[in-house]
Amino acid sequence: MSLSISLPNVFGAYISRRIPWTMQVPFIVDRKFSRLEDTRLATHNLNIRIGKSHILKDVNVEIPQNKITCIIGPSGCGKTTLLRTFNRLVDSIEGVKIDGEVNLGKQDVIAAGPSQMTELRRNIGLVPQRPCPLPMSIYDNIAYGCRIHGVRGKRKLDLVVKHYLEAVGLWNEVKDRLHTPAVKLSGGQQQRLCLARSLAVEPSYLLADESTSALDPISSKTIEDLFVKLKQDYSIVMVTHTLRQAKRIADHVIFMYLGEVIEQGDAKEVFGNPKHELTKNYLSGGIS
Repeated sequence: MSLSISLPNVFGAYISRRIPWTMQVPFIVDRKFSRLEDTRLATHNLNIRIGKSHILKDVNVEIPQNKITCIIGPSGCGKTTLLRTFNRLVDSIEGVKIDGEVNLGKQDVIAAGPSQMTELRRNIGLVPQRPCPLPMSIYDNIAYGCRIHGVRGKRKLDLVVKHYLEAVGLWNEVKDRLHTPAVKLSGGQQQRLCLARSLAVEPSYLLADESTSALDPISSKTIEDLFVKLKQDYSIVMVTHTLRQAKRIADHVIFMYLGEVIEQGDAKEVFGNPKHELTKNYLSGGIS
């Protein structure tokens, strides 16, 4: 039998500890970053129109928790639009019209007002296609989100920066130059920095929009390995054009074609025994 308790540490964060057998101590930035009790992410009859174009058509998906979900399909099928609808980044597109539902637990994402968007986007982080470090130091890139959400105190921020740089395997590479511009890092390092920046505000979901497409093979493999490790604590939704990548790391697959979800399910089942003819054609290279 084990007992869960919370103890304040010297940095003001709270540590959850299982006693007596489990001595692994999860890191929590701040109590205000506690996870929602219900973090299921799902859409219901979601339609997106941009001008006269019908981009997403009656999309119904539910993202499994603590797994890597890969959204696959040919170019222009709506993969990135769906991904960016989960945290309302699609709002920035001129002429966009959204119908249907996107729900994060009991929260209606589509109906969220401006006062709710900051917290919504904290819960659903984004790792972009190309590395985009902020024009500031390595340290300040990681601390930026925490400061926006009111986390203060140098000792606490020092702990946050070290913890998340370690989480993405970057700490030993940059610990002696934390206050140098982040843009001086290599492309692969910058992408890991962006991942650490997203993790530092403790999201429930990570959205990855072809996050390895601009990287060299070694850096791509590093990011893939990080995603596989991170799914223990986060649910990851990834758009990829690379079937080999999806087959390597996906637990769940959503196949889209011309704005519709054609097939979805367990990755081994979809890749090994696709049910729909369009899925079979795409996997065999007949559709590109």
